[in-house]
Amino acid sequence: MEPITLLNILRQAEKLKCVTRHCDTSSGRRESVAEHSWRLALMAMLVADEFPHDDMNKVIRMCLIHDLGESFTGDIPAFDKVPGHREKEQALLAGWVDTFPEPSRTEFRDLLAEMNALQTREARIYKALDNLEAVIQHDESDISTWLPLEYDLQLAYGADKVTFSPYLTALKAEIDRMTRRKIAEEGNREASV
Repeated sequence: MEPITLLNILRQAEKLKCVTRHCDTSSGRRESVAEHSWRLALMAMLVADEFPHDDMNKVIRMCLIHDLGESFTGDIPAFDKVPGHREKEQALLAGWVDTFPEPSRTEFRDLLAEMNALQTREARIYKALDNLEAVIQHDESDISTWLPLEYDLQLAYGADKVTFSPYLTALKAEIDRMTRRKIAEEGNREASV
């Protein structure tokens, strides 16, 4: 890849460092999309041994690129996103990827198509981890930042994405225990005030 092409791609991707998500970090500032994508890729790397028959390097690549469209549109929380948002983001991302030189163009197109179809185990693993990372981050944020709808959403979000994997189902169950403890601690704190 020509250096100027690489720099142009990185310049667009850098916007994800500035685009914030709905969730706060444990220190109380808004999380960036880039931070979410980085930790998601780290999660995939850390659980690779749980999926010995799957291409976890591909899953990590999916994790790294999954929100690149948000460098054009910004982040819209899952509970506010409608099909039109997804279509616009995908169209802008596809148009950008079409400008990539080969073989990057084909690799990105193929990965994005596989991720959108959610038919392969790798795509299903990536999507489950994406949902679970968001829930984990939300559990790490101060509960005072939660919207009322998020108390139930924390337990429901991603539950449908993990059912194909005993490991991911167990991980979701542990995250749910963490969520319930957080909610119970908040209830105990409010009762003592």
